[in-house]
Amino acid sequence: MTPHPAICIAFEGHRRIASGTPPEVALAVREVLARGEQAPVLIFDTVTSRPVEFDLRGTPEEILARVASQAPIGQSAPIADAGEDDTPRGRGRPKLGVVAREVTLLPRHWDWLNGQSGGASVALRKLVEAARLAGEDKDRKRAAQEAVYRFMTALAGNLPAYEDATRALYADDQVRFDDIVAAWPEDVRDHTLCLAADAFVRHP
Repeated sequence: MTPHPAICIAFEGHRRIASGTPPEVALAVREVLARGEQAPVLIFDTVTSRPVEFDLRGTPEEILARVASQAPIGQSAPIADAGEDDTPRGRGRPKLGVVAREVTLLPRHWDWLNGQSGGASVALRKLVEAARLAGEDKDRKRAAQEAVYRFMTALAGNLPAYEDATRALYADDQVRFDDIVAAWPEDVRDHTLCLAADAFVRHP
């Protein structure tokens, strides 16, 4: 997805009130709520469009302290690979990050793999890497579509032709999608188009 300098973004109704780091957005939202504004205030992760929540009770210093103690937005704790073995190894060839797993193939598959340069293991790693790279664009598009859909569902559900925009998003009809979104309130339009940067297939 297109890089965005902000980590989260906040809207009061259809008006963007802040975008930036969690402390910046939290304090901006606090000011809006303190004025007693009637429009709902929603905060989103700028990449995934998942909702972000801050505890805005107390003084600005208390709010900042709580925000600082929260896990970083868009990040999670690392998950150990269940295949890794931490048992100390003796002499011999180092692991080099390679995890041994069982693979079941037909005899003709093994015959082909064994005939490749470097043997079956090298050939399999090359095939997996090629498939992984080929799938990155597809994964990026799917993630972008999900982010756009989450945001539109939260803020644009009552805007003109929302359902048509959703259909255009998943039908890969960028021209139709852009035409619809162009009529929406400026801040909603701009953020929707930013999120949609990777949601459509690039045609040569």
